[in-house]
Amino acid sequence: MRGSGNNFGKCGARSVVAFGIVMCLALAVSAPGAWAQEKKEGAPKPPSLVPEGVDPALLKPGLLREKAPETFDVKFTTTKGEFTVRVTRAWAPIGADRFYNLVKKGYYDGCSLFRVLPGFVVQFGINGHPTLNRAWMNARIQDDPVKQSNKRGYVTYAMGGPNTRTTQIFINLSDRNAQLDSQGFAPFGEVIEGMSVVETFYSGYGGAASDRQPEIQAQGSAFLKKNFPKLDSITTAKIVEAAAAPAKQ
Repeated sequence: MRGSGNNFGKCGARSVVAFGIVMCLALAVSAPGAWAQEKKEGAPKPPSLVPEGVDPALLKPGLLREKAPETFDVKFTTTKGEFTVRVTRAWAPIGADRFYNLVKKGYYDGCSLFRVLPGFVVQFGINGHPTLNRAWMNARIQDDPVKQSNKRGYVTYAMGGPNTRTTQIFINLSDRNAQLDSQGFAPFGEVIEGMSVVETFYSGYGGAASDRQPEIQAQGSAFLKKNFPKLDSITTAKIVEAAAAPAKQ
């Protein structure tokens, strides 16, 4: 009798479970898509990883490896006016290729000129969007041999040691920067027009903003606007058709 009772209990339990499954299926059939619609409307949309107006390709540094032309010009439009950089790939091929890809995808648009030291350098290249900074912070490239000297108007990557170049570059403001040559700073281009504009960027903060690069990387433009509101910035940087170089200013 005990055995019969146990068997009856098991069978009854199976029947109840089966009945429940049948009822659930019946409800789903009677209102197709109802549950899915409720879930879709109630769930918050996940935030986009791509900042508005930014090319999604910039979030994948490893894929931006297009070879640059042997010579190309980049026109910078800034809050103080325009200047043009002519890149000669043979001077520093690895650096030229990285710069070409960054400009082509709009990386420098909106970047602040956060380090301006008269008689020395103008430096930029930290993006206003923290998301992009995280993507490029460790996207380092190998060094190029130094073939040109760091003279006035010559454009070079900033770096913190061997093989640490990423996105930051500087424009030399003096012919007395030759000491940078022996330290591995390899120029890849030269300002061919608008050097007078470069020399007017706001320099009142000196290197104070540059000393706070971790905060700029983490907070982007919001940090700079709050703490260094007078900094000049790049509106756009565009590749343009190379023309005959005008006389240097």
